[in-house]
Amino acid sequence: MIKKVVKKISLDNKNKNYEDVKYWLSQKPEDRIEAVEILRRQYCGNTERLQRVVKIISQT
Repeated sequence: MIKKVVKKISLDNKNKNYEDVKYWLSQKPEDRIEAVEILRRQYCGNTERLQRVVKIISQT
């Protein structure tokens, strides 16, 4: 079952998000990719590549 997710943020939080975006845009592309890779490893595990799932519907 899919649960509904609702996020509430205050207007004060908007400035923080802007600062985050400003920070990441100031970083080198290599550093940004490395940060995404670290997050991917935390979420998916320490695999070299993303897992692919194939579902065979019918065989001919």
